[in-house]
Amino acid sequence: MLPVVALVGRPNVGKSTLFNRLTNTRDALVADYPGLTRDRKYGQAKYEQRQFIVVDTGGITGDEEGIDAEMAQQSLLAIEEADVVMFLVDARAGLLPADKGIADHLRRINKQVFVVANKVDGIDGDSESAEFYALGLGNVKQIAAVHGRGVSQLLQEALSPLDASFPDMQVVEAPKEEDLGAEAQREKLQSLPIKLAIVGKPNVGKSTLTNRILGEERVVVYDLPGTTRDSVYIPMERDEREYILIDTAGVRKRKKINEAVEKFSIVKTLQAIEESNVVLLVIDAREGITDQDLSLLGFVLNSGRSLVVAVNKWDGLSTDVKDDIKRELDRRLGFIDFARLHFISALHGSGVGNLFESVQEAYASATKRINTSILTQIMEMAQDDHQPPLVRGRRVKMKYAHAGGYNPPVIVIHGNQVDDLPSSYKRFLMNYFRKSLEIMGTPIKIEFREGHNPFEGKKNQLTLAQQRKRKRLMSYHNKK
Repeated sequence: MLPVVALVGRPNVGKSTLFNRLTNTRDALVADYPGLTRDRKYGQAKYEQRQFIVVDTGGITGDEEGIDAEMAQQSLLAIEEADVVMFLVDARAGLLPADKGIADHLRRINKQVFVVANKVDGIDGDSESAEFYALGLGNVKQIAAVHGRGVSQLLQEALSPLDASFPDMQVVEAPKEEDLGAEAQREKLQSLPIKLAIVGKPNVGKSTLTNRILGEERVVVYDLPGTTRDSVYIPMERDEREYILIDTAGVRKRKKINEAVEKFSIVKTLQAIEESNVVLLVIDAREGITDQDLSLLGFVLNSGRSLVVAVNKWDGLSTDVKDDIKRELDRRLGFIDFARLHFISALHGSGVGNLFESVQEAYASATKRINTSILTQIMEMAQDDHQPPLVRGRRVKMKYAHAGGYNPPVIVIHGNQVDDLPSSYKRFLMNYFRKSLEIMGTPIKIEFREGHNPFEGKKNQLTLAQQRKRKRLMSYHNKK
């Protein structure tokens, strides 16, 4: 599980600027998939060897009557779900009544709160930030989010205390060569139950589908004691394979499903995605693809999790309507052509039984062992079929490939100028490897490493015979 950092503050104090700075390491990954919608308020961030979820809570003024009630509820929910709260204030504008209102709310919650004075560039930060100590929330950290000044120190202080509580926060680098570490990782994954997260926007039928999978008599308590971010973990077995179902919507008796109103939490959904091996994304056939669906897909792709898509509420639709929906899905979901698509009715059970075949296929693909010789051979075939482009007048040369990790499969390609390959050629390689390896249901990650001269930076050393010869030549020239 990853920790959650919430950015809180009145409008125009620099929350979005800090959010963009914290999440820019992930933007490029999402941008590689055309047609994908990014959610600008929730993102995954990385600092040194730590990864975490960051939430921009939007405009909170401390006066709930002065802002939209629904927006206020979502912002307050994000604060409740956070492990660390960064309370941003404007050092140039000084302490305002809205800041005091937010501070009053933050003092009532049991959270680690950092008061962050932003926009200290070009001013005396110490003197301009002094008045914020009156908020009674401890020391004031000074940053200039637009330039990055002070941000690293802030993150170090905020995240270090969380290391013990969130071991998954530590980023594990992929091994540089195919070694026992990668193989041990694969064997461990294959021996453990498959963690399956069922996610989707509100009212798409997640609870109905979960109960259909588990059986009508199963009753699971929703919202276990603890933070509101806790998901429900449900052990189950199907087709002689063990699973752990990660439920974010809550499972109730079937008779109560229609009475229940799903409380949608993006933070809880992100946690479920990060915890899972395979994500089952549920889409409402009657609403089509929404921006919220695309945003969730972005989180799944960023996390590298395997994916199965279930288009729910398929029953009762006419043939013409079904054909229109399929065309729309093909058009808008072309960037996840690796994922199996199922048309189901969670309410009546049609199509639900086939979901687990795709889940097992996706997990098997994500943990499939691939040796170096096969990967290198596929790379050479791709290179022969479609030569890499010229870079600065020289042809990019890929030398060899090896496995760098699993879940998702990581392929590491070594060569000259490989970092300069255009994104179009990288996508060609990704699709080539996928088809050649018959991988389905999981994204493939390709890393490129430049070849280097092993003698670079080293001074040439003469052998003993060369030194004696040089000495004789020098002596001969000196005599002349």
